[in-house]
Amino acid sequence: MAVILVVGATRGLGASITKQYAEKGGNTVYGTTRSSEGPKDFPEGVKWLSDIDLTQSNVGEKLAGLPDPSQPIDIVVSVISLRMKQVDVHVYEAKKEAKIITAGYFATEDLTTDKGPNWEQEQRMYTTSSIAPVFIVHQLVHKGLLRKGSKVVLVSSESGSIALRHPKEGGGNYAHHASKAALNMVGKLLSLDLHDQGVIVSIVHPGFMRTEMTKGVGFDKFWDEGGAVTPDKAATSLIEWTDKLDISKTGEYWAPRGPGDIGTAEAVLGKDLATPLQLPW
Repeated sequence: MAVILVVGATRGLGASITKQYAEKGGNTVYGTTRSSEGPKDFPEGVKWLSDIDLTQSNVGEKLAGLPDPSQPIDIVVSVISLRMKQVDVHVYEAKKEAKIITAGYFATEDLTTDKGPNWEQEQRMYTTSSIAPVFIVHQLVHKGLLRKGSKVVLVSSESGSIALRHPKEGGGNYAHHASKAALNMVGKLLSLDLHDQGVIVSIVHPGFMRTEMTKGVGFDKFWDEGGAVTPDKAATSLIEWTDKLDISKTGEYWAPRGPGDIGTAEAVLGKDLATPLQLPW
């Protein structure tokens, strides 16, 4: 039995992770959504936690109060995948580990008049990517829902690496990239706070994916050249990574699928890179 919390489970990577965990059987699966009810095209047994909004200040308290307090969350998979309209969450039950995986909202921007920064969109990207996870983890810890062996997996992106930014790809997308860099810092600091409790924190780049989110911002034109994979493939890799995690990798930043979809990897890090690949901050 495993209790897994997936934040952002109704579509994209989060949906694939949720379905793959649920299809293994023997798990108690909770899913949260900002909507009043969850989608229908999921395996039976997924329990949806409704009206969870990561832009609200009480999200951590509300979420931590929903799972059964008598059953600590051993696997919390929290994948927040937002575009303009939606946020979601899920939980599973396990005996030794908990995992939180978070992804974020993406609005493109640059210094032009047409695509200049938008205050509301910037706030939303920072809030969903790097502020909400702090409040969620804080409440899960203080409700006793994380324990020794729990795994907190924060879905970041290679775009959050300052070292990997390069003239080859240029600038722009300030809040998306910077909010992921902020999430990386959050993950590192949480790993220090939770180390003595035996809770593992992993920050990951799940891979470039063929999703509604990347298509919605026009990145589908890079899918083939950039080696984009389906959410199902990315989810399989991420679940395998999470299953093998131990305390030796807590607080580290990794690309489980390697450098293949990171356009600046060779320019910055050189050739013959490993898979999985530890990423520079």
